[in-house]
Amino acid sequence: MNYNEVVSIGDTCLLTVVSELFGLEGYAIQLIPAHDGGRNVVYTCEKEGSPSKILRIAFLPDRSREDILGEVEYIRYLYEHGGNVANVICSLKGNLLEEITHNNHTFRVCLFEKAKGKMLVENHYRYREGAPITEYYYNCGKVLGKMHQIAKGYVPVHPRHSFFDKYKAEYIDQLIPDSLSLLKEKMVGLLDTLQGLDRDQETFGMNHFDYNDGNFSIDFDNGQITVYDFDNSCYCWYMFDLASLWGNGMGWIQFEPDAGKRKKFMEDYFETVLAGYRSETRIDHSMLNTLPLFIQANFLENIIDAFEVMRNNGEEPRCDEELSYRIKCMEDDILYFGFFHEIYSCEEPFEAKERNI
Repeated sequence: MNYNEVVSIGDTCLLTVVSELFGLEGYAIQLIPAHDGGRNVVYTCEKEGSPSKILRIAFLPDRSREDILGEVEYIRYLYEHGGNVANVICSLKGNLLEEITHNNHTFRVCLFEKAKGKMLVENHYRYREGAPITEYYYNCGKVLGKMHQIAKGYVPVHPRHSFFDKYKAEYIDQLIPDSLSLLKEKMVGLLDTLQGLDRDQETFGMNHFDYNDGNFSIDFDNGQITVYDFDNSCYCWYMFDLASLWGNGMGWIQFEPDAGKRKKFMEDYFETVLAGYRSETRIDHSMLNTLPLFIQANFLENIIDAFEVMRNNGEEPRCDEELSYRIKCMEDDILYFGFFHEIYSCEEPFEAKERNI
């Protein structure tokens, strides 16, 4: 079953059942257009005089009941312990997750509070008036640090998967075409290096695993960030989320032609991020020294996700300019997303010549 089929079923019968389960009668339920790689059908639920909500319908078989329960239970735990997250809302039966079967297909439905404010892109990447952009950098680190600190005490009822449950040599060999043998070799080598890192309560735990400005909203009255979309959350080193946040900073300086200026900006940016992060939790210098390694791990996740999206859409594997850039950096051991390397072009950021598979 594909996305459009689910939308059609939703329009004809599914949303009626969902409305009854979650008490959404009288709400205007509108589809949010899917983004590339989106694995769910998502709606806004609006009603005058009532808080807005977000409805999510999971339909792909790669998310089991236990997976989603692990996600929403973790969101509830973060919320109850002071995390800046959009809370999950129980159905009228008191369940965090409802399952609906239609024509022998199971749909898994969750309802969330709608985060206050807007995404940066919705505000045209302008930060709030009268406040320095460094406040935003600091708050990004602070909110992430708070989530990681809460995670250190989390004992799940339904555990989410761990990084190595998915990212392993067998899966890479199955997913990535044989023509990209060097890429496979480099990815497996990276996994071997990660396997050798220490894992303890201070360094390894639940990660958001997609922490970026597309997955949180900002209250532009006070700068407060609210995080959502824990669909990819899993057990990993906390450095993975920090490396993702490092990468998020590149957008602010990506059109600067001088690599030295880009590097100086990123050093200052990440210093501010870490100040916010350390205001909520601790991190050792030994882990910070692994930043380049976890930036490569982000690249690995990006590449695998791109091939998964093509597979799920029934498309033949292909390498566009963006994927070709990622593969080139991985194959040639180019660190820091290639942001300081000659491969990078400020005129065509993070793109390389398309390659055949």
